[in-house]
Amino acid sequence: MANSSIKLPEYDRPPVTEVVCGVMFTALKNLLAPHLGLLWERYKPEYSECQEVAPLATQIEGSGGSLAGVEILDVPPLPRIWFTEPNGNRLVQIQRERFHHNWRKINPEDEHPRHKRVLQVFNERLETFRSFLSESGLGELQLKQYEMTYVNHILAESGWNSVADISKVFPDFSWRDRSDRPLGAPEGIHWKSFFALPEGMGRLHVTIRNASRITDNQPILLFELTARGFGKEATLDDMRSWFEMAHGQIVQTFDDLVDVEFQKTYWGRKS
Repeated sequence: MANSSIKLPEYDRPPVTEVVCGVMFTALKNLLAPHLGLLWERYKPEYSECQEVAPLATQIEGSGGSLAGVEILDVPPLPRIWFTEPNGNRLVQIQRERFHHNWRKINPEDEHPRHKRVLQVFNERLETFRSFLSESGLGELQLKQYEMTYVNHILAESGWNSVADISKVFPDFSWRDRSDRPLGAPEGIHWKSFFALPEGMGRLHVTIRNASRITDNQPILLFELTARGFGKEATLDDMRSWFEMAHGQIVQTFDDLVDVEFQKTYWGRKS
């Protein structure tokens, strides 16, 4: 478990653009498309928009950095359903074996909510789903894995101009800029790694790659941190403890990988 006594850094202008909390569970074979319409009625006062998208594969952490096998169902596939707020900031995602809640930064003035608020809203929306399943006779959630993701956009105007400047942001990585290189500086980077979470509670997956922001095509470094795993017991209290641990590990790893002076200059790191 993460050390709760560690003071986590805070920022005036954090680069986070999306936070996702989710659970994976044994597939609900009796969950049908008409049920999702009835479920929407419970979310509709706040999540008035609805959309069908392709389902996500269920990735369960295995041993030695591998992923466990994907569950094969003997029922027709259902799409993944999005229930979205009109402004697009919050999003409920449901499929037969997944439930996710997203906060997304849509406009520049959107402020990232504190993680306690993020977890509170996630727990409330998950409880709505659990209650619906129980009242509809569709069964209980048999939890198999938890997941938390933080997505960060590091703009090119924030102290770097090309991927050759990667060490200005992430000092663990560097590009030896020499004139005699046969191909010159790289046009793109895509670094992936994963780390064990404390007490065998899963893994933290880290991805750093260059991209273009969809809204204005501005170059960014896309920095994603995803914790996946499970607690010691399949209880709600244990699930909440796992998410607190995952949040702490994500923030500490973010802080460890990004240059501290860079954090202070461009994001207003407070401590």
